[in-house]
Amino acid sequence: MTAGAPIKSNRIVVGDCVAAMNALPEGCVDMVFADPPYNLQLGGDLLRPNNSRVEGVDEAWDVFDDFAAYDRFTQAWLAAARRVLKPDGTLWVIGSYHNIFRVGGILQNLGFWILNDVIWRKTNPMPNFRGRRFTNAHETLIWCAREKDSRYRFNYEAMKNLNDDLQMRSDWTLPLCTGAERLKVAGRKAHPTQKPEALLHRVILASTEMGDVVLDPFFGSGTTGAVARKLGRSYLGIERDGTYAAMAERRLRDVREVADPSLVSTPSKRAEPRIPFGWLVERGMLGVGAVLYSPERRYAARVRADGTLVTTDFRGSIHQAAAHVQRLPACNGWHYWCLDVRGRLVPIDTLRQKLRAELN
Repeated sequence: MTAGAPIKSNRIVVGDCVAAMNALPEGCVDMVFADPPYNLQLGGDLLRPNNSRVEGVDEAWDVFDDFAAYDRFTQAWLAAARRVLKPDGTLWVIGSYHNIFRVGGILQNLGFWILNDVIWRKTNPMPNFRGRRFTNAHETLIWCAREKDSRYRFNYEAMKNLNDDLQMRSDWTLPLCTGAERLKVAGRKAHPTQKPEALLHRVILASTEMGDVVLDPFFGSGTTGAVARKLGRSYLGIERDGTYAAMAERRLRDVREVADPSLVSTPSKRAEPRIPFGWLVERGMLGVGAVLYSPERRYAARVRADGTLVTTDFRGSIHQAAAHVQRLPACNGWHYWCLDVRGRLVPIDTLRQKLRAELN
């Protein structure tokens, strides 16, 4: 990513997020995660069937005079966030039906380019006690690039690995923040909208690399900073409430980074060094004359000493041979051709990864 002026990170700024962001150099952060006020428009206390009060969000920071006031607030903080994002940076914002549609429109008006809307489906949502609507069991995250032509980062392989080798979808099933992870003061929730670390783990791992700076303009209880540190990223938190900021500071003192940086690095396959197929032959990982098979064993090819393959009627690279037997214009031979290992077909890409690890 294009670097802006360096900033002092791994700290919390207490104050208004717009003023604090406008005081930062332009293009100085790699990612923004924002959990802004939702403008819940609550009318009075929410009671359970037994008349006990539900602990909801009733703080002054979630109260706006009208939609126009909320839109002005949203316009201001999003414009400030866009200014501090690097040209290839991305922004995540989370919300509910109360605000996310208004936020999405303003995002687009400011020039952000929406990449995904992600549904966070809660496994343990709060019931609808009044019984007059569906249970509100999800929140929406919007992920967007700074602009349409941004060369944004997406750690596709990391997300696929996290999802048991299946392509990660845009609907995420995760529980609310509960149990020991939930910060409490005198037995009550310390912050009404504390997000689970699992949610931030996925967000940060998906769109940053080790050493990147993650900005959270509504820092609250400090979840973004805690997860960023655990994943070897830097954070910058902005929080207007001094009590919340102090709580986050205490929380972050106990967070320890992983000792081995390689365990939290998320390099893309495109950034990894190129491994020619012939290197496997040279090093004896595949012998001359070894037989490779298509995934269903429909086709076979033999390995030549020069790193090409030969089929019944063709000779060429692993990619050319794979395309030829299927009558396709192109094909990735690393994923197509397989080696028989004790009766099980294993893609030759596993050998490439093994060699790459040895070389690294």
